[in-house]
Amino acid sequence: MSKEVRTEAVNRLFDAVLSLKNREECYRFFEDVCTVNELQAISQRFEVAHMLREKKTYVDIAQKTGASTATISRVNRSLNYGYDGYDMVLGRLGAQGSEP
Repeated sequence: MSKEVRTEAVNRLFDAVLSLKNREECYRFFEDVCTVNELQAISQRFEVAHMLREKKTYVDIAQKTGASTATISRVNRSLNYGYDGYDMVLGRLGAQGSEP
């Protein structure tokens, strides 16, 4: 990785996220921090990860989410070779009975 991700600024951001107590606080914070497009892109990637783990095809995922095959491929690469962040969160949400 060419850029350092683990910085004090990123630590502060993550601490801020961890301080949020409910979905309404998340909306308030993320609508201030992110543009609508950024938030939609992040949520789209998360939905793509969920659908890939459900063994949906690229065509099905692209049709349902509007994600490009390049985006689907990048998410798939993260699922297969990343840091298991998607699987960790998807597993926790599944254990709670929630659908991402």
